Amino acid sequence: MKGHSLWTKLILRSYHWKPTSKIIRYENNPVLSAKDIPYPATLIFNAGVVKFKGKYLMAFRDDFRFDPVFKKKLRTHIGLATSDDGIHFTPFDKPFIDFDAIHKGEVERMYDPRLTIIDNELYLCFAQDTKHGLRGGIARIFDDLSGYEILSLSVPDNRNMVLFPEKINGKFLRLERPMPVYSRGGKELFDAWISFSPDLKYWGESSLLLPQEKVPFSNCKVGPAAPPVKTDKGWLVLFHAVKKDKRLLKNGWERRWTKVYTAGLMLLDTDDPTKIIGIYDQPLLFPQAPYELYGGFRNNAIFPCGMVLEEDGEVKIYYGAGDTVTCLATARVEDLIDLCIKK
Repeated sequence: MKGHSLWTKLILRSYHWKPTSKIIRYENNPVLSAKDIPYPATLIFNAGVVKFKGKYLMAFRDDFRFDPVFKKKLRTHIGLATSDDGIHFTPFDKPFIDFDAIHKGEVERMYDPRLTIIDNELYLCFAQDTKHGLRGGIARIFDDLSGYEILSLSVPDNRNMVLFPEKINGKFLRLERPMPVYSRGGKELFDAWISFSPDLKYWGESSLLLPQEKVPFSNCKVGPAAPPVKTDKGWLVLFHAVKKDKRLLKNGWERRWTKVYTAGLMLLDTDDPTKIIGIYDQPLLFPQAPYELYGGFRNNAIFPCGMVLEEDGEVKIYYGAGDTVTCLATARVEDLIDLCIKK
């Protein structure tokens, strides 16, 4: 294991990525892991976070009763947790979306939650595995957090959907990552797209926003991460970028995991978010900490799913590490904007 870890470090070093001092990992990461959950839990990651009714509200993915040898089918809950300070989270006593309640008929599981508040309504974006493909969905969560209603589901295969927190020119907006194969030469080359809706149910006017080949630290796929945050300079957007490297061989519990997931950052025009104002040419976050590099289900993975802009200008970024735990990093909003706009 020691030699294998050293080999991984050497490979990551060969990419010549430059870490930025503008973002700081929370010193006591992770902020949520399986040991904190009062019901069956193994992997707690890809958690969306918003401020809701005076508290931080987190929706997290819980893969549980997981067999690393893949002898049993993966099971997934979506759980909720709250916090007064955005650091110390208390999970609810039971799952918000229970595996047994949805695992019937066509639906096999729901996962990867993203939270957004629009006009004081709380919305959940999610991925849904079905017997006929992977669908992206949007649901409205009831005000008392007692349940939800699904508003829309895409056709396969589309996922990583996030909603903008307000309408623009009377329309709702979402970012998404379709997963074409035939139309991209049979390769795993996926891009970030943007779509519009009059009612959160019917979506169209779709256009390519961020092509994979325009991101220098990706050779595989890019897509949305956390819902956008509005600043006085434009929409601050986190995205995920994936690099494949066959030299990585095996990383994590899977027999073969040859990908590195990083977080990217871009700034979109306030009034026309189909326009990219600027993009940071380095990964904002890439695997460096032990909980990102080792001992996880899928090592070398960072996936931000929540971003909260505080009144004092601090930005809290919540991200999954190693597809195993939920972590926190912070930055100043003006610093993130400066990374996107080269002066």
